[in-house]
Amino acid sequence: QVQLVESGGGLVQPGGSLRLSCAATGIIFRLYRMGWYRQPPGKQRELVAWIVSGGSTNYADSVKGRFTISRDNAKNTVYLQMNSLKPEDTAVYYCNAEPLIGSTYYWGQGTQVTVSS
Repeated sequence: QVQLVESGGGLVQPGGSLRLSCAATGIIFRLYRMGWYRQPPGKQRELVAWIVSGGSTNYADSVKGRFTISRDNAKNTVYLQMNSLKPEDTAVYYCNAEPLIGSTYYWGQGTQVTVSS
């Protein structure tokens, strides 16, 4: 059974930082591109960042220079370090696993991030 379990969300003031974690079980982690998506209130889900096993990354323009995605293949975990947070970063953040071969995607349950003073 595949599980992606996110943690690390919460309430933070503008300019603050949070670190999200996503622990994966039930998949061969190194064979998956791992990503973070977010869904702001009333809006569609959007890509935040992804990372492949070799370390290549991709970021949404809105988070470049502020967010850093990383992964630990030994721990089957992907991280999202979020700095200089803005109110517009408020959203439910979802972890995603996309196979390098195949078409079965997996999602975590989501973790709420609220940026507010």
